[in-house]
Amino acid sequence: MIGLTSLWTNGQALVEPKLNHRRALFVLGKIDEILSWERGVEQEKDTRFVELGRYLCEVRSGQYWRIDKLKSFDEFLEKKFPESRRKAYYLMTIHEQLPKQIRHSLKQLGWTKAAELAKVARRDGQKFDCATWLHTAKELPKDEFKRAVERHLTGQETEPWEIIYFKLYKSQIGVIENALETAALMLGSDKSRGYCLEMICADFLAGAQLEGGSPDTLVASLNRLFDLLPAIKKAELIERLRRAS
Repeated sequence: MIGLTSLWTNGQALVEPKLNHRRALFVLGKIDEILSWERGVEQEKDTRFVELGRYLCEVRSGQYWRIDKLKSFDEFLEKKFPESRRKAYYLMTIHEQLPKQIRHSLKQLGWTKAAELAKVARRDGQKFDCATWLHTAKELPKDEFKRAVERHLTGQETEPWEIIYFKLYKSQIGVIENALETAALMLGSDKSRGYCLEMICADFLAGAQLEGGSPDTLVASLNRLFDLLPAIKKAELIERLRRAS
């Protein structure tokens, strides 16, 4: 259905747009040129993403993908972006959501920051403070800017994160998966596996400190365990402690 979106508006079927062969060939050629240029100029990759997003939007609206005998715009993206169609949609969102007057400045940011800017512009609409957000995007590193955007959109503070890799033997996977599933039942299915792993580690530390370890470490582990519990479990534990005291 993604490739057919240009045929519908407000639930009404539209007439298939007349195909402009000359313009379609020009735009499709430009897309191929930019993609080929990006692959060849690795150090300057993605600096033409604004131009690419504009052309992709035009391909979708004009259904230029029919020139290549394709069935849909989505099929066109599969062909041009075999590694990730998501990037193509991000580039189109950048073109559609961000004001024209800042597009010349976006090249300095890179497409990932521009995609975050587009999220704010889409949410804020007419209230989008273009100059302030553009300045913030230029000043902050990519990860910090992404957190600033998420904080603006959700109203919640987010923590820095990183991915940690380590090797597991196949014989270990079953035990670890069972432990994570058990922790998920305690924390709630909305919690990530990272939170579940932290719950297991905090529980281990708390148990270890009971046997003559550091009281400060024990208190810290118990505090973290409490923070990880769902609200209903926190209330139950508080009530239990109140009764015990």
